[in-house]
Amino acid sequence: MTDSADPIRADVRFESLMDFDAIVLDLDGTLWDTTFACAVAWNEVAAAHGVEFRTITAEDVRKVTGKPHDDCIRLTFTGVPEDVVTSMIDATAVADIEAIARLGGTLYEGVVEGLTRLKQRYRLFIVSNCQAGYIETFLAFSGLGHLFEDFECFGNSGEPKARNLAAIIARNGLQRPLMVGDGEGDEIAARQCDIPFAFVTYGFGRATAPDHTYPSFAALVEAHMEHPRARAGVSPTS
Repeated sequence: MTDSADPIRADVRFESLMDFDAIVLDLDGTLWDTTFACAVAWNEVAAAHGVEFRTITAEDVRKVTGKPHDDCIRLTFTGVPEDVVTSMIDATAVADIEAIARLGGTLYEGVVEGLTRLKQRYRLFIVSNCQAGYIETFLAFSGLGHLFEDFECFGNSGEPKARNLAAIIARNGLQRPLMVGDGEGDEIAARQCDIPFAFVTYGFGRATAPDHTYPSFAALVEAHMEHPRARAGVSPTS
């Protein structure tokens, strides 16, 4: 994703790069991997539309993950007529969720335990480029819905990730949020909102100049729970 939105200046200031009151997380490539289920769904939709196309694999889905769902389908099904692709976009948006409900997704190691620990010190949120209903599917599948206060996505708002991140910051009164993600779109959104970005290297994408880099979710949790304010038993929001 190369978000072309004008810079969005969130009204936030930081005493230090570690002095956060909230963590906003990307979903795919950061918290879980549903590429196998989505590949199954895309193949089923292609067959239902009579589209003769090579078999879509989980790796094909990984290559476009992080972009708005519409772009994912257009970039994957190259050469398919636009009217058919448009119909497939709508169909795969629903089929993805049905396939994930049927086949599940893979939560990254340490995510369940890590989010539970982070919630002790930070307010937690999700911002994703996914379709409507996808975050709700993650929350139901993972059983982690009680840990998150709010979320936003492209499918709900029709807006790029930077504007959805800005909306989360504004409507929840966040003063010192950190954006965590696995790709360029997450980093761009954080920069456009003037907040720090933490890059997790185990996901699908890459980053240019993250403020923090973590090889695992557990490493991210340890770094932020070992902050002096956390060790002292003081919430960052206090």
